[in-house]
Amino acid sequence: MFSAMRHPYSDIPEIAELQAGAALVRIPDRLSVPFTPRVRALVDTVEFQRLAQISQLGLTAKVYPGATHTRFEHALGVFHNACRYLWQLGHDPRFASVVDPRRAELLLVAALLHDIGHWPFCHPIEDLQLPGMPTHEEFAAEFLRPQTELGQVVESEWHLPVAEVLDVLHPASNSPPLRLLRSILSGPIDIDKMDYLERDSWHCGVPYGRNFDRDRLIQSLVLNAAGDGLAVSSKGKTAAELMVFARYVMFSEVYWHHAVRAATCQLSRSVFEILPRLDVRKLLPMKESEFVAALCRAAAETDAAPLLDGLFGPKRRLHKRVAELSASQQPSLYERLAGRGYEELVEIMRRLTPRLARDLGKPLGPTDVLIDAPPSHREVEFKIDIYSRKEGVYRPLGEVSPVVAALARTQFDEAVKKVRVFAVADVAVLLDPRRLLRHLGDVVE
Repeated sequence: MFSAMRHPYSDIPEIAELQAGAALVRIPDRLSVPFTPRVRALVDTVEFQRLAQISQLGLTAKVYPGATHTRFEHALGVFHNACRYLWQLGHDPRFASVVDPRRAELLLVAALLHDIGHWPFCHPIEDLQLPGMPTHEEFAAEFLRPQTELGQVVESEWHLPVAEVLDVLHPASNSPPLRLLRSILSGPIDIDKMDYLERDSWHCGVPYGRNFDRDRLIQSLVLNAAGDGLAVSSKGKTAAELMVFARYVMFSEVYWHHAVRAATCQLSRSVFEILPRLDVRKLLPMKESEFVAALCRAAAETDAAPLLDGLFGPKRRLHKRVAELSASQQPSLYERLAGRGYEELVEIMRRLTPRLARDLGKPLGPTDVLIDAPPSHREVEFKIDIYSRKEGVYRPLGEVSPVVAALARTQFDEAVKKVRVFAVADVAVLLDPRRLLRHLGDVVE
């Protein structure tokens, strides 16, 4: 049982407001976020306001029209979850002995600023691993320097060095307390996933990301055996299973929906083609509308122009799915394509297109056929322990859950992140998928 002594974070204004409900701002779906003067000071900076001009799901809105919510809204939701996590975990003496009030405030600031380095369409562009393109965690330093408005507010209003906030967002040290804070911000059961699953699901108009008990899961949070990460008590086992499954279904039906990936393919190939024409350091700080305009200007009279026009022009024109590979269907070819560097994929596309043109007896443009393959990094879904207070034992969720064990055996990434071949609409209807796959097998080294 947790101690009944005074809560260790009750003097933190945002935690106090979470309980009192006075200084609040409302975000969908019916969340009341603590909005103290020092939170407002962060939110009102030019660096944070930029997030209101960057969509959370980018090209997903081409398929799910309601998915136009922003990283601004998501950041407030993650901050709200950080307050809830701290209120729950603060009852645990083990947690409170590691995370003192100053570290708790460090987590609150990091939660609010966890996406500050994001640029428009960040994740698909990051997946390309192009030269000169930083990760969004690295790019956070551009907005969180002592001389920026945001950096000045962090130091003057929160009395935290910006270097410590950046250390949570983009690790430079590896102490147990910081590993614990990072596991809350980015781990198997973290405040980021807890928000975006429900928020993305709500805005997309689908139920999949909301079908788990968030309250039960938060109430079951405990420290892991090592004291440097989170675990879940046995009463939260079912909620943890459902969260894992919710993420699996959201990837399957939303994030890796075939039409979403078609749009992503068009953007990825466009950025690859026009990268030499782009000034990355000027491009990445832009708002989304400015970013799109800069891409379209750079793509003028190039092979990327029709791809971007299909995404951002007056008429929506997405490439159509022609063939699909998974680890269970065509596994050999799938394994030869999944995780390939994007430059290698482009070379495969360039070798494939002339073969298909000969089959069809008509010329094909260099970007008429596109290949989408999962990036090299993999999702980690299962590394969370279930703690039995009765036995005093921690066990991996995958050992005690038949649902999670089944997902682990089928490999989350391979089940939802398929290799797909897309083509412009008038070509897609002419291509025979079986012949296409034979040609693809021939050109893959």
